[in-house]
Amino acid sequence: MLDIRGGHPMRIALIEDHDRLATSIVDGLAGFGFGVDAFVTAADGINATRTIVYDGIVLDLGLPDRDGVDVLRELRDRDGGTPVLILTARDGIDDRVAGLDAGADDYVLKPFAMKELAARLRALLRRPGRALGAVLKVGKLRLDVASRQASVNGTDIRFSAREVAALELLMRREGQVISKAGLEEGLYGLNTDVSANAIEVLISRVRRRLETADAGCSIYTLYGIGYLLKE
Repeated sequence: MLDIRGGHPMRIALIEDHDRLATSIVDGLAGFGFGVDAFVTAADGINATRTIVYDGIVLDLGLPDRDGVDVLRELRDRDGGTPVLILTARDGIDDRVAGLDAGADDYVLKPFAMKELAARLRALLRRPGRALGAVLKVGKLRLDVASRQASVNGTDIRFSAREVAALELLMRREGQVISKAGLEEGLYGLNTDVSANAIEVLISRVRRRLETADAGCSIYTLYGIGYLLKE
């Protein structure tokens, strides 16, 4: 029996009211393999988390419509399992303690380095019960999640950032079918226009690179259903 799942193990909700910073975070985390949906108000962010399953939430405390700590408490009351990382300019010890006591899993102060934010998210998602292992292996293919580098028998394979993200999604669901819609959700944000054949072209490029490298695994297309990576 085929295990058919949408699959989006790297999807993050960002609740941040500063437009320029939010755009920078969305673009920056995309380079580290995260798909990020950005929301500028607490109301929009909370509504999204009611209908979309996110693997992590990055939450600013200084929101225009509600205090971030109150938002955090509501998120925890409704869903205690999703990791929440606080992102804020409030650097007082009492502020940090209040956020952590309200249920935050980690805390990053502004200004920050994007690679640190990505590393902290990876650390949160590596905790027991999460889907984010540090190194993925299928066949002779190895993918280092932190460096975003794929290799076969020690020889690096060159992939674009989006190709690596697609490869990671497939490797995390080895032997399972991921729908086209599931790939689109994991690779593109809510507000991104995606052409009708974008996924087909992307998968075709990844498949060709794996074949050229003799990776010991292949991507199979199940027409009308989705894609499957297996050894």
